[in-house]
This record gives sequence, C-alpha cells and structure tokens, in this order.
Amino acid sequence: MVTPAPSLPFRLPLIAILRGITPAEVPAHVGALVEEGYDAIEIPTNSPDWARSVRSAVDAFGERAMIGAGTVLTNADADALVDAGGRLMVTPNTCQPVIRHAVKRGLQVAAGFATASEAFEALDAGAQILKLFPAALYGPDMVRSLRSVLPPAPIFAVGGVTPEAIASYLSAGCVGAGIGGELYKPGQPVERTREHARRFRQAYLDHTA
Repeated sequence: MVTPAPSLPFRLPLIAILRGITPAEVPAHVGALVEEGYDAIEIPTNSPDWARSVRSAVDAFGERAMIGAGTVLTNADADALVDAGGRLMVTPNTCQPVIRHAVKRGLQVAAGFATASEAFEALDAGAQILKLFPAALYGPDMVRSLRSVLPPAPIFAVGGVTPEAIASYLSAGCVGAGIGGELYKPGQPVERTREHARRFRQAYLDHTA
C-alpha cells in the first residue's frame, strides 16, 4: 500500500505525463496506468485534441484518478481544462495571473519553476505544488538548497527523471516526480507504458519502504 504524500490530493506521488497521446489511445493507456496504481495523470495541451482526451479520461477514470492537463500557459487553457472535467493543472513556467485564475476555478496547480524567486512567486499566487523543471538540468543538489529556504510545499522533480534517479530526488527533499518521455512516447504499445509505469512505481516504493 502506498502512503499518501503530505499535502497531496493523490496517493502515488508520480504524475504520469502522456504527451502526444490521441483521444483514441486514452482509454487503453490511462487504464493501464490506473491499474498500476497511478492516480495523477497529465495530458499536455500540445497533444492532439487534448481537451477531448482529458474528457475521455475523466469519464472513464475520474473517480479513481486525478486527471489534468500540462503545459497550460493561458487562462483559456485553464478554462478548457475545467470544462473538460479536469482537476489538475501543470505548468512549465511561473505565470502568476494564470496560476491565480486556475486556483479560482478550483484547480490543483503544479507550477513549474527554476529558481527560488519563481518558487516563491508560484506559492504567492496560490500554487499548491511546485514543479522543478527541467529537473535533470538542476539535479538533486538544487532541490536540497531550495528545501532549506522554501516553506514545506511539495516539490516534484520533472524533466529527464529516470527510475534510477528518483531516490536521489526524494532524499534531497522532493515528494515525488513527474514522468514523461521516460514513461510514454507517442504511438508506443500499451504494454510498454505498463512496463515503464511498473519500474517507476517500484523505484518509488523501494525508496519509501
């Protein structure tokens, strides 16, 4: 059993990122992720007909997982996400007006940041989760330094995180990770998505056991 991470609305703190997925592929791939215990799933806005994919995932799995969108850059995207039934909004950047708008719309916001100043700005705008991006560029030492000055908001490492690297980010002060290209690439078979999901989940469980 997975112990809930602090201050998170989902149990497994691994956000599955399905960049490039099509609406027709959503039921099989999201279904496989849910079966493997994933309950935070992101479909980026630069995926084909992303809002339709979010709606499909929400209709089929919304009671078992928090479905959302990533690469959300505008208020219009946030509104479209709400209209599609999504509850999680992930950004690659720190844009206070968009974060504030999304929070007012009732979305859980994971805001992208790369500096301490951006992290504080995201929290000031109401973001509930911080997303260090691209994490592979900054590494666990960056997380450790930030953790010494930031309030106890959950930090996720996103961008180039592998199963082998998860433990180092968790030890440095992250509560979880967002996993994208290392989990899913457009057109890959469902069983590959399932296999990758299992590897990431086991890496997390091995560290937190």
